[in-house]
Amino acid sequence: MNRIEILRKHIDEILLNIIDVEERRCAYVHLYGVAQFCTLIALKRGENTELATMAGMLHDIYSYAKMDTKDHAHKGAILAKEILTSLRITNDDETKMICDAIYTHSAKEGVHSSFNEVLIDADVFQHCLYNPMFEIKDHERSRYEKLKLEFGIE
Repeated sequence: MNRIEILRKHIDEILLNIIDVEERRCAYVHLYGVAQFCTLIALKRGENTELATMAGMLHDIYSYAKMDTKDHAHKGAILAKEILTSLRITNDDETKMICDAIYTHSAKEGVHSSFNEVLIDADVFQHCLYNPMFEIKDHERSRYEKLKLEFGIE
């Protein structure tokens, strides 16, 4: 089994413990949606697709595992490190790279490392494309417009 599937199995175990069916559905759609957008963006930008996909899968795991969104990016980086360490599927440098991206993914206004930008942009893409009838949030609008240009979407 490859590393992404090992991680997916672990994440599924966490998500299956979410009692509220709607919240569980949102968790699956968002985590795996962001993971797929991470793959797409990483491919386009020449970043590590495997690690980007893993970062996407883990980026909001704290929010869903603990049902707590307060400071979820920072707390999520800690939980992601615990998960990756326990599964032994990444080396120290890979774990740091993934966890750094998770740590910064809520800072949509700043500019970060090229790898971290993949996760931030994937999160924005998923939020904006989940339902095209929803209004785009102000803090994501600029990134979304840049992403549409990057991907040739008018």
